[in-house]
Amino acid sequence: MITIKTCAFFFLWMTFFPLIAYGQARTSGQAEWDRVVKAAEKEGQLTAYIAGYDALVSAGVFQKAYPKIKVLSVTGSGSQLAPRIAAERRAEKYLADVYGGGGNSLFQVLYQGKMLDPVRPALVHPEVADESKWWEGKHKYVDREGQYIFVYEGNVSAGATPGFNTKQVNPGEFKSYWDFLAPKWKGKIVSVDIRRVRGAGLMWQYMYYNPELGQKYIRRLFGEMEVTMVGDLRQAVDWLATGKFAICLPCRDVLDAKRQGLPVDDFEPYHFKEGVSISSAFGQVALMNRAPHPNAAKVFVNWLLSREGQILFQKVLSQPGSEKNSRRIDISHDHVPPHERRKDGFPYFDPDSPDVKDITPVMKLLDQVLAERR
Repeated sequence: MITIKTCAFFFLWMTFFPLIAYGQARTSGQAEWDRVVKAAEKEGQLTAYIAGYDALVSAGVFQKAYPKIKVLSVTGSGSQLAPRIAAERRAEKYLADVYGGGGNSLFQVLYQGKMLDPVRPALVHPEVADESKWWEGKHKYVDREGQYIFVYEGNVSAGATPGFNTKQVNPGEFKSYWDFLAPKWKGKIVSVDIRRVRGAGLMWQYMYYNPELGQKYIRRLFGEMEVTMVGDLRQAVDWLATGKFAICLPCRDVLDAKRQGLPVDDFEPYHFKEGVSISSAFGQVALMNRAPHPNAAKVFVNWLLSREGQILFQKVLSQPGSEKNSRRIDISHDHVPPHERRKDGFPYFDPDSPDVKDITPVMKLLDQVLAERR
């Protein structure tokens, strides 16, 4: 027989037991975090290989938070650092503890080369482990296992990020990427060559794997439009600014030139009907296996992904026209312009999906198309 007293006890149990369990889990997580910090301080050093966002270390904010952990940073582009780590390991030198940087070199060299330890088990800081504090209520990983490459940044961008000379182009003429194939633009387009600039991967992934563009679009753009290929990002933007070319597609770093007062601009993220990319830029982090200071690496990763770390990430690295947008949702994003903010439930093209990471087919197709053009 169920009594009123039994019902009352059941109600109290169902109400307070989850809170008690949550409190115990939080206490356990905090204890584990404290243990990792003590072990890291005993190691006394961290070696971080950082591509793109070296200010994460050079700004000194981590060092200030953990003064007992001396930080040594090795900086450069991903295409420099990842092969360097691989070469060091062939020589039996295991120097790197943590790697931060863009996706292609990290994925293709370090992940596929099995040089990484899982990040997920290392996320012991209570506010980092809580997935409800992240966009879409989950942690974002690049790899299929959802373990090795953590993505903490999510910026919206106009797919292949085409840029234009403001004296020659009216952006209102364009609604679709197919509009770039109009005869008037023949011979007036410059393109960043994916075969020579691996940092251009996102834009090429967008064109190749987008079902509304794909191989047909690439064949027509580079087979018919007399596009000039360039292996230097700065050269492409310089030519755009001087008016030698009217359009840069795909392109990058146009906004840097715009901030210098040059007559160039990007199309806004939601401009084209083929969809919008969500880019992690250099906002990915991974743990190296066989690291000499594994606990210090864990402290750095947890600090970086904490609320404090992500607030500082946005503050230190954002600049007008290039605002950094953390995937944490428990921090302010007011610095991001309204037309560049993420929209919940929007069908973004995700270049960090394992299904579209391989850029080898893109390069093979481009080789073929340009050979046929000759």
